[in-house]
Amino acid sequence: MTILDRYITRQFLLTFLFGLIAFILIFLVIDMMEKLDDFIDANVPIGTIIHYYVVFTPEIIKLMTPVALLLASLFVVGRLSNQNELAAMKSSGISLYRILLPFLVIAFLISGISIYFNGWIVPYANQKKFSIERVHLHRAGDSYNRFNIFFQDGRTRLISMGHYDRQSKIAAHVSIEDFADTNLTILVRRYDAPQMDWVTKPLLGQDSTKEGWVLRAGTRREFIGQQQWLTYFDQFLIGKLNVTPVEIEKKQRKPDEMDYDELKEFIENQKSAGQDVSRWMVDFHSKIAFPFASVIVVLFGVPFGSIKRRSGVAIEFGICVAVTFIYMAFMKMSQVFGYNGDLNPLFTAWLANLIFLVLGIVNLIRVPK
Repeated sequence: MTILDRYITRQFLLTFLFGLIAFILIFLVIDMMEKLDDFIDANVPIGTIIHYYVVFTPEIIKLMTPVALLLASLFVVGRLSNQNELAAMKSSGISLYRILLPFLVIAFLISGISIYFNGWIVPYANQKKFSIERVHLHRAGDSYNRFNIFFQDGRTRLISMGHYDRQSKIAAHVSIEDFADTNLTILVRRYDAPQMDWVTKPLLGQDSTKEGWVLRAGTRREFIGQQQWLTYFDQFLIGKLNVTPVEIEKKQRKPDEMDYDELKEFIENQKSAGQDVSRWMVDFHSKIAFPFASVIVVLFGVPFGSIKRRSGVAIEFGICVAVTFIYMAFMKMSQVFGYNGDLNPLFTAWLANLIFLVLGIVNLIRVPK
């Protein structure tokens, strides 16, 4: 690493960290002003409020990292240009491409770190954040109880639960429907029970310890042609199924609460159940695509900052906000097509990056070297 690389790297990192901290503080203050009344009305302890914003911070870091990198690249190169240091570098035979190199190396390193950070740290923090919102602000449902849950267990079985209690692992108002293998429109069996328990002890007098669901005080109907046979039971072992308490919890989570491994496993389970997984596939690929926005914004920031302007910092900051807003808006709009299955999920997740990468390269080629 040359003296020039060390000089640029130090200035870039310091400006990036300063910008990131500033954005985090601004974001926290705005969010606190919005939610403080809700916390006070709910009598939330001060310790819980502090904990909420501590676990909220990783999500803000995830969103603001590309913005801070764009701002840092604009400011650093703009300062070099305004102080004629950039002109001195070019006159000594150093091209803008060579000056861009340390910026890109740092951006790639930050992108690599962000993949792990966004994939495992942020989802864990979001679980804590959403849990506080559910318990104290009554958002996104209650953290212990779930209502109106529907599952497809394999190709031929549908399961519905009117209510599920996470702590006791008891489901209420349960209906299980089995359809024919040869014709999925033909109902061959149906179970209805006011209660279904998850047990981890010897089931129905069996010797070995097993896990599984037990229906309580329900009915079983068998359908053959136009006839049906009705049977009453006090308890009936359905078995483990694919629907476990863990799976119920995972199904109720948002993609932002699941790490890479959990989301991938969840998608595979939904595929095996015959569900459309386009929406979750878009979210999965976006977890990897979004961190590389850090590289793309540098391709915008360095060329823009290298052009000397009389307006100074104001126009550079305006460019930073405009590029970030357009990128975020385009990314959200393209995701809609992926969610609906109109575009390939992988292509959808990377579409904004690909378009802005091309625009960044064109922008780099057009500026004086």
